[in-house]
Amino acid sequence: MGSITDVPGVRVGHASDFDAITGCTVILFDDVASGAVDLRGGGTSTRQIDSLLPHNTFGNVHGVLLTGGSAYGLDASGGVMRYLEEGGRGFQTGYGLVVPAVPTAVLFDLGIGNGEIRPDAKMGFEACLSATSNPVEEGSVGVGTGATIGKLLGLKNATKGGIGSASYTLENGVVLGVLVAVNAFGDVISIEDGGVIAGVRDSDDGVKFLGTVNLVKSGVKKELERFQCTTLAVVVTNAGFSKQELIRISTIGQTGITRVISPSHTTADGDLVFAISCGDSEGDANTCGIIAAELISDAIISAVKKARSLGGIPCWRDIHKC
Repeated sequence: MGSITDVPGVRVGHASDFDAITGCTVILFDDVASGAVDLRGGGTSTRQIDSLLPHNTFGNVHGVLLTGGSAYGLDASGGVMRYLEEGGRGFQTGYGLVVPAVPTAVLFDLGIGNGEIRPDAKMGFEACLSATSNPVEEGSVGVGTGATIGKLLGLKNATKGGIGSASYTLENGVVLGVLVAVNAFGDVISIEDGGVIAGVRDSDDGVKFLGTVNLVKSGVKKELERFQCTTLAVVVTNAGFSKQELIRISTIGQTGITRVISPSHTTADGDLVFAISCGDSEGDANTCGIIAAELISDAIISAVKKARSLGGIPCWRDIHKC
């Protein structure tokens, strides 16, 4: 399936705290990059994404951070900014200083492990130090450390989530890579047969999936809390695109989430897709968006299947005895 680091000039680093069960993941670019974002969730928590929105003219990106810790985890981006500043990477202010642009998005993992310990600037800096162009480690690591899936009946009935990656190379040399963090309110669905492969279980030690949509249709209700669930995705390509084209790629990319997570984009989810261009190869926005959506779906499935049990929440492999 490949990795987001198959895109030339892209490095990824994780920092994980397996005792507190939280972490963060940074994506760094060797050359100048530009970006856009598509927001669909009803509970998104972010930092420095303003420049990626359609009305803003500035869209340069020096790194992207995905982090646990809910809004507290936004502090980790300070460590990424410090790392980039020390390397002279950032917007040149003209006063002998640089200001790095590090769009950041968080997921909620405070209910698993020790919620009083969250990613901070030190952890963000450590993630940068570990960044490499090697294939991305997937599963319950980095931002995926505390991720969980299927929370209609509460965390105790959920399944372990995580981080996944995938890539695709077109015949003309354009490379697309994605990285996702899966912490969804809904269930992850098999592309092949539509069955639930991770989601709400019938009990805290159960191995039967009840199906979130089925539960909702049967009248089961839970007071949805904002910011508690999310699926975060980053699409990176070495093709050169305008901001409007990147917006279109991120918009099409959202279909990759809806294809395999049901339901998605709820008031409890912070679903978003970043689209980043870090090259000048010639590409087609529609083609790249369509492929990005498929890669996002594949990476979500990979995140589930490579997750491991943590904090009393079982993973796909343990439930299915794989």
